[in-house]
Amino acid sequence: MNRRRFAFNLAASTALAATHSYALPPANITLEVDRDSTGPTMPLDFTGLSYESAQLANPRFFSATNQELIEIFRALTPNGVLRIGGGSSNFTTYSDDAPTATPPFEVFGPDTSSTVKSGTVTTALALQNLRAFLDHTQWSCIYGLNLGQGTKEIAAREATAAHRILGPRLVALQIGNEPDSFRNRYRPASYGPADFMREWNDFHSAIIANVPQAKFAGPDISNKQPFFEAFAAEAPQHPDVILLTAHAYAMGPARSPNATLEKLLIPDKHAQTQPESKLDAILAASAAAHLPYRMCEGNSCWDGGKPGVSDTLASALWAADYMLHLAQRGVVGVNLHGGGNGFYTPIAGAPSTGFTRRPEYFGMQFAQRFAGSTFLRATLANNSATITACAAKHASHVQLAFFNKSDAPTSIALPASLQHSKRAHQTTLTGPSFDSKLTTLSSAETISLTSSVNIPAHTALLLEVEAR
Repeated sequence: MNRRRFAFNLAASTALAATHSYALPPANITLEVDRDSTGPTMPLDFTGLSYESAQLANPRFFSATNQELIEIFRALTPNGVLRIGGGSSNFTTYSDDAPTATPPFEVFGPDTSSTVKSGTVTTALALQNLRAFLDHTQWSCIYGLNLGQGTKEIAAREATAAHRILGPRLVALQIGNEPDSFRNRYRPASYGPADFMREWNDFHSAIIANVPQAKFAGPDISNKQPFFEAFAAEAPQHPDVILLTAHAYAMGPARSPNATLEKLLIPDKHAQTQPESKLDAILAASAAAHLPYRMCEGNSCWDGGKPGVSDTLASALWAADYMLHLAQRGVVGVNLHGGGNGFYTPIAGAPSTGFTRRPEYFGMQFAQRFAGSTFLRATLANNSATITACAAKHASHVQLAFFNKSDAPTSIALPASLQHSKRAHQTTLTGPSFDSKLTTLSSAETISLTSSVNIPAHTALLLEVEAR
């Protein structure tokens, strides 16, 4: 065997838990990894979170005083990106004046159609506090403006304040949230990509008249590809557009009987609202525009998430596998949406009650281990839908991630070049069952590998091995 190629033989056990109906992975699955290949490198700021614009109506939330949340952000990644936007951005307005009333809420979760969000105001104080929060976390920010029901004058004033106050922490401004969903809501039924681009250019001109140095990202679509392609085609005419963005939810809405735990585990990486073919089209348009693409809002199930699905171990395994899949495709970042106590939020809670790390948080931490790593070509022969894997190199180490999305343990036979290594680091993401809300992420700093590694049921395993 060529020492620069690895082969891993996976053999499934015959035991199957009675509580679920997942099929066992077939025996003799083979993973081949080409160590001479060079794929995309996961950017250091790949991992991100997305929060609603309405959250800024409470200037004390994203602030230097919210020490617990600062520590949770820092533990997730030291170089993250916070995206501010969401459905509530179509209702917020901006004021330079200090707030004169008590904030209408402490936390604002993912926007659902029934959420009351009218009258929320972002103030200069909120931006100043946000800057302090970003400085303490060492994160940066993608900042959304109200195109749906706002005016270009207010957008220009808000953009000026955001640019001045957030300073180097501001990655880019986004004009509008899901403009492809404006039809029959904020615009007539005939509203299309050309109409959006006319409006976008009108807002863009007003903003750069005030802030010539401003940078932009977009189009921040929901799922209608023509809007993305129209924006990507015109973006090269605007040197200040530095990033293409879109949303992607694995399934939804939450009320749908088809939004199930089993469906979340199906490795169709963009499931209902953005299948793999649409990701292909997005990346093709991004390549033609010579601009990177970031998935700036998404999660397991749109409309706030589904209890018993979006807040379980299954969502943690989905998040880790999904993030690594996008990174392998060359996507430069992922922002999972959340906030408040939404079922899919990676971080739940409020300053007054404390914060809780939900299962997805640990899945994100698992994927974050690949930040700065370069992916290698990895293929699975005789594959099963319940087994996925990827490989990368980082300095002198080879990283191997395996996802066992079945109820049966799997044995992985390792090649001779990695057996009996004294410098193997193991990270495990697991829990009692797929529907469990208890998720653990644990590490063994140094383990000695033998001829095989056992992957328990419903578990993701990361091996970091010093390569010879």
